[in-house]
Amino acid sequence: MAQLLNIHNGIMLSNKLSFFATSKLLQQKSSCSYIRNNDASRNRLQSFSQGECEVADSVRSSPESEAYVGDEVVSDTLPHIQTLRKFPKQELFAKVVMVRFDSTILLGEELDLSSQLVSEALFTVKYLHEAGAKVILVSDWSSKINSKLVDADSVADFLSSALQLKVVTVRWVSSKISLDMEVFKKGDILLLENLSEFKEEVANCPKFVGLLSSGVDIFVNDSFSQSHKILASTVGVARFCYACLAGFHFEESLCQLKKAAKLDKKPYVAIIGGGNLYDKAAALHYLASRCDGLFFVGMMSFQIMHALGLSVPSSLVEKDANKAALDLIQFAHHKNINIIYPKDFWCINNHLPNHFEMFPAHFIPDGWVPVDLGTSSLEELNSLITKSKKIIWIGPVKFRLSTQHINGASNLARMLCKLSQSNCDVTVVGGMACKAITKESSSALGFDMIKNASVVWEYLKGRKLPGIMALDRAFPFEIDWDAAYSDPAQPLVVDIGSGNGLFLLGMARKRKDLNCLGLEINAKLVRRCLDSVHLSSITNGYFIQTNATSTFRSIVSSYPGQLILVSIQCPNPDFNKPDHRWRMMQRSLVEAVADLLTYDGKVFLQSDIKEVAVRMKEHFLEYSKGKLALVQDHCDTKIKQGAWLEENPFGVRSDWEQHVLDRGAPMYRLMLSKLATVR
Repeated sequence: MAQLLNIHNGIMLSNKLSFFATSKLLQQKSSCSYIRNNDASRNRLQSFSQGECEVADSVRSSPESEAYVGDEVVSDTLPHIQTLRKFPKQELFAKVVMVRFDSTILLGEELDLSSQLVSEALFTVKYLHEAGAKVILVSDWSSKINSKLVDADSVADFLSSALQLKVVTVRWVSSKISLDMEVFKKGDILLLENLSEFKEEVANCPKFVGLLSSGVDIFVNDSFSQSHKILASTVGVARFCYACLAGFHFEESLCQLKKAAKLDKKPYVAIIGGGNLYDKAAALHYLASRCDGLFFVGMMSFQIMHALGLSVPSSLVEKDANKAALDLIQFAHHKNINIIYPKDFWCINNHLPNHFEMFPAHFIPDGWVPVDLGTSSLEELNSLITKSKKIIWIGPVKFRLSTQHINGASNLARMLCKLSQSNCDVTVVGGMACKAITKESSSALGFDMIKNASVVWEYLKGRKLPGIMALDRAFPFEIDWDAAYSDPAQPLVVDIGSGNGLFLLGMARKRKDLNCLGLEINAKLVRRCLDSVHLSSITNGYFIQTNATSTFRSIVSSYPGQLILVSIQCPNPDFNKPDHRWRMMQRSLVEAVADLLTYDGKVFLQSDIKEVAVRMKEHFLEYSKGKLALVQDHCDTKIKQGAWLEENPFGVRSDWEQHVLDRGAPMYRLMLSKLATVR
């Protein structure tokens, strides 16, 4: 270890780093990958549909697509997740990757290859195939999506045409057999059976999940429309794959949801269609707390009118929704938020189906049923949104009866198309709303569109979306290493799960020629450690609050110097059980350490529980892809047959290590070194 601890003697510079200035070290990292409203975006999308799989420069962070997660957005509800875009492309080679795709996008009867949604979804699959991954596609579909898709083989042919790749079907789920790698020789991409045929999919059955994920290394979720559901193919499989990532379409949809939630522009108006106010009450309260006005254009408008005491036909009043409507009105009044409902409607008579008349909203005669917004309603709506800088339209302009003569949605779409060309952010949510925009606009690139309204309603209610929560976490900030260390070019030592920081602080004091970084999930402990750094005037030590299991690569890969040592000491045994989804010793962490460590760099592992130490050793040797080997020449004696190090080679102990030794118990230590050539 003397050689390790005496290399690269750096020159220490002065640095008045304090805990109170640490907010300047972390700058929010972009979570959106697409540049909108410019020629580069159009060209990139066109290249996707033409089969080009090289990642363009635009598939990166940009000022137009910066992170939309501020203090106003609850990070627990929309966490930062690992994406396919950020995952090392070389790590995809020869891996079995399961992609959960959105059938409503890729299997539509009229597949528009120029559509942004379609282009993103296709690009996820093409990108993986071009990277050398063994791709398995999985989804559910029905004749409602496309009447021509009668079975899995017809779906495979349809996808083959769209992807310009050979897609073949496999039936190992229904046959209850494990994945046979030989099957990949039959085509470019595999397609599993229709998941709608398996009740275990909705039940998230553990046995079904195990069969579905058999042999799969990496899971890519590209079906954002299913994020609000707990399904075997979106949530269950994540437990069995060592990396769980968001595809390009999923990432873009999540970015649009975050953008809609951000209070960056005022006035902000919500145009709310659809019905079922009682069920959406919590979501409406959320919108009222953030928007400057709520304009109801669907069935919910009648609940608002009824709560205000206006005359409304009983057939249009939602049962048990009156109290919820009153609560919303009172809440909005307290917040000084305008709630607006239509002033008039086009109506149709049950006995005269082709005869339309316009009536005031509070005076609809018996026998007449509203079918569309009236002229005064549309004029008031146009007047309101013309002054707005941000708009969300969620839910259809639809009433009890539907007719081909309804023009309210088209008129609203034309208004929003005009506004989108100015400095107004427009988010459109729901299938009917998106369809109206697509029909009226020559290009949908000026809009943020999310087709599935249920996902957005669930988020607005404050609920965590299972499909998002199942994916791996990503570190949301870019680190200013110049502010963290006096000399960021010095070799780096990383302690994963740094706890109270005694080991890392001791290393920083002892070896000023090294920079020491602690990664700890407990925010309270991190604050204490940063206070110690400040009070002790340590210029080569820093701590970050994060789940290093999933964020190690994104953090350390940005460091300008070499990574020479990684230590994991006394991890919680419960978090190392093989069946624990968030256990520390994930394959993704081991691979990241092995990839980023410099040649002859070291990995130091120790635990007071032998089983944990053995498991850590086995995982590093198994998942490091031959890059790491045990170091056995630093100890003269061994404990039994385990080749454990008798002494801590650094002469610096963690608090738990000292506690274990004080009570006379053994520590199980080992060292691994990165080889110059892979075995």
